[in-house]
Amino acid sequence: MPANLTPQYLAAEKRFREAVTHQEKIEALEEMMATIPKHKGTEKMRADLRRRMAKLNEEKDKKYGISKASAFYTVEKEGAAQVALAGAPNVGKSSLLASLTHAAPEIADYPFTTHLPQPGMMPFENIQIQLVDMPPLAREFYRPWMGSILRHADLVLLVVDLSSDDLLEEVDAVVQLLADSRICLQGKLPVDRAGMEAASACCRTLLLANKLDAVQAGEGLQILRELYEPQYDIIPASAVSGEGLETVRSTVFEKLELVRVHTKIPGKKVDMSTPPFVLKRGSTVLDVAKAVHREFAHTLKYARVWSSEHSQHPRKNDGQMVERTHAMEDGDILELHV
Repeated sequence: MPANLTPQYLAAEKRFREAVTHQEKIEALEEMMATIPKHKGTEKMRADLRRRMAKLNEEKDKKYGISKASAFYTVEKEGAAQVALAGAPNVGKSSLLASLTHAAPEIADYPFTTHLPQPGMMPFENIQIQLVDMPPLAREFYRPWMGSILRHADLVLLVVDLSSDDLLEEVDAVVQLLADSRICLQGKLPVDRAGMEAASACCRTLLLANKLDAVQAGEGLQILRELYEPQYDIIPASAVSGEGLETVRSTVFEKLELVRVHTKIPGKKVDMSTPPFVLKRGSTVLDVAKAVHREFAHTLKYARVWSSEHSQHPRKNDGQMVERTHAMEDGDILELHV
């Protein structure tokens, strides 16, 4: 089976061949892994990429005396989606994780308290969204595995400190650090790639303006909006007072572009107490059928769909028969006939 390699993959492969340092090689391999098509024809290539990454990490650790156990960290995705909390030192990411989830990260007033990724589950209505608190993004502390977690997250929350006198410098430093690692933060506007090499990943990003309870927060928020609001959606909030946290939850869900679908057995009422199936916006009846059971993709005869009683856009003909290609909406109730 042909691999059908993308131009982004080929460009990363060229950078790998030209790389000199271990970090340059690792970052190029991460980009190759992120952009290689995922199908049966590339299974051996992906396995080889993972082997080379592991070998380079091991060699790098030996050189700098780092234990093998701490060389590379991943966080397995759980819940409806994975959202990474990224930012400069001491912006309050761990406090936000504690306030939005049931996790209990170590919190202190000094920088670099967080050394490892810390996951927690954020409830939103009838689903759970995984948040991952990242170590601070600073050049003296940055490791390639941090970029890998950001690349694989479904959304990045770029956390900033409204009380900081160096607010703008901190934001610019984080954005530039990630750009140097070929990671772009994609806000409301397309990233300007003029003069840039192809990035390994463009991460969908919200800018979370934390410490809204601080005395000088109003001034910081105004400056932030003047300079960054054209590019990013900005959510002001406080992990301490709780102000804005519900908006954080709802905006994160909206930005993830998900739909929640409940299924029901023909002739029976839907059980709304069971968790819904969560899929990407634009998913079809057939996608839901596959999520319920992979064999349903072959045995599905037809389906009927109802709007949720809480839907803002109820259908005129609820219970109507729909095609396999019918796009689902958030809150739909689907009855599959197989």
